[in-house]
Amino acid sequence: MRYGKVVALGALAVLLSGTGWAGNSLNILEETGGAFAEIAKQALPAVVFIDVETTVEVQQRYTHPFHEFFGYGPGRGQGGGESPEPRKYQQQGQGSGFIISKDGYILTNNHVVNDADRITVTLGDGRKFDASLVGTDPKSEVGLIKIEDGDELPFIRLGDSDALEVGEWVLAAGNPFGLSQTVTAGIVSAKKRDDVGIAEYGNFIQTDAAINPGNSGGPLLNIRGEVVGINTAIYTRTGGYMGIGFAIPINQAIRIKDQLITHGKVSRSVLGVIIQEVDEDLAKSFGLEESGGILISQVVEGSAADESGLQEGDIIVGLNGQKVSRIGAFRNQVAATPPNSPMDLEIFRNGEYETVAAITREMDSAEVDDPDTDPEIYEKLGLTVGNLDEPTAKQLGIEKHKGVLITEVEQGSPAWKIGLKPGQLIYSVNRVRISNTREFKAALGQTDESGKILLLVSDGRSSRYVVVTVE
Repeated sequence: MRYGKVVALGALAVLLSGTGWAGNSLNILEETGGAFAEIAKQALPAVVFIDVETTVEVQQRYTHPFHEFFGYGPGRGQGGGESPEPRKYQQQGQGSGFIISKDGYILTNNHVVNDADRITVTLGDGRKFDASLVGTDPKSEVGLIKIEDGDELPFIRLGDSDALEVGEWVLAAGNPFGLSQTVTAGIVSAKKRDDVGIAEYGNFIQTDAAINPGNSGGPLLNIRGEVVGINTAIYTRTGGYMGIGFAIPINQAIRIKDQLITHGKVSRSVLGVIIQEVDEDLAKSFGLEESGGILISQVVEGSAADESGLQEGDIIVGLNGQKVSRIGAFRNQVAATPPNSPMDLEIFRNGEYETVAAITREMDSAEVDDPDTDPEIYEKLGLTVGNLDEPTAKQLGIEKHKGVLITEVEQGSPAWKIGLKPGQLIYSVNRVRISNTREFKAALGQTDESGKILLLVSDGRSSRYVVVTVE
C-alpha cells in the first residue's frame, strides 16, 4: 500500500512536468512531505502509549498426580478437581491515546481501558505517569482517562469532524504493535459509516491510513494537525491492516467526554418508535416522489413520539433541518441529543409535508444479570444479553420479563455472522422459553455436541428462528 502511494506521487510529478509545472512539481511534493513532518512534530508529544493491568479470575482445575496427597478440593482420588477459590491473574493490555488538555485528560478507546485495575501512560519523551479511569462508553467505544498529578502537559488541538471531506489527507498516530510514536498517512475514504458493527452507536470515519493493533485510541489528524477522530478498528480477514480503518468522529467523542466528566456516565435520548427505511416501492405506495426517509411502523404508547403526535405511517424526511435517509444515522442523531431536548421532525403524511415538535426522553438501559459462571458456549457465541426492566419492556411494547435483550455483538463472532444485532430480543433457546439472562445461559449450556443453537429472535416488528453454529 505504501509502495502504491510512492508510485502515485511519482506519477503526479511526471504529470505536472508535462504540463509546464516542471519547476514546481517537486516543490509541491516536498511541501506535502514537509506538512506531514510538521504535523507529526506538533502532535506526537501528546500521543501516549497506554499500558493497562486487569485482574482476571479463572476457576482452576487440578490434574497433578499428587493432588490427592496435597488435598486439593472435591476431586480428590479422581485425578482432578477444582480449587475452592478461583485463581487471579494479571492480564496485560496496550493501546494508544492522546492528551486533550494541559491538566492531563486523555481520550482513547473503551476497549483499551475498560475494567483496568492499573493504567500507566508513557509520553513521547519517555515520562511515565499513573492515570485514573474517568469513564467509558461501550456503546460508542469512547474511553476517558486522566493523568494523576499532571500539569502543563502537551496536548493536541481538536478539530471539527463535521467539516471533514471525503478525499482529504489524514494522518493516523499511535503505537501499533507496541512501536511507539508511529505516523501513517492516507485519505478520508468515506464518512458516516453507521452499519459496520463496531459499536452500538457509531458514525465512523473510514480511512486508508494504516491502522494496526496498538493504534486503537490514537488520534486521526487532519492536514492542519487537528484531531478529527479516534482510531478504533480495522476491517480485516487476516488480523492485520487491509486498507480499511475506522475512527470515531471527534465531535461525537467530545460530547461523550463532556458527559463523562460532568456525570460519570453517558445519557442518550429516545423517541419511542419502530422504524424502517423507505425503498422505491414503499415510497410509491405512500405517494412520496422519491425513495428515502424513515417510515414509522409503530409508535410506542406513552412515548415521546406518541405525545408529540407522530403516527404509524408517517415518513420522517428531516431532523432539525437536516435531511434523513438511513436508519443508523437517524438513530445515532436522536441518541446523541441530550435527554429532554426539543427536536423538529419534518414528516410526510397523507401527501403533505409538515413539522412535528418532540421532546426527547432518556433511554433506559438493560441491566445484565450474570450468573456466577458462564457456559463456555456463551463465550464463543459472541454476544452479550441483558434483562428487560419494566420501562424498557414497556417502551418496546412487550411483556415484562419476556426474553432477553441483545446489548452487544462481537464483530466476526458466530452471532454477528448470522446478523444478530444490539436491540433485538431473544425469546427462546433450543425451543426453551427464557425470561432472563440466567435462564438464557442455562439453556445455552444444554446445547448438544453439534454446537447448533436454535434461537427465536425478534426485531420489534416480527419474530424468526435462526440457527447459530458454535464450534
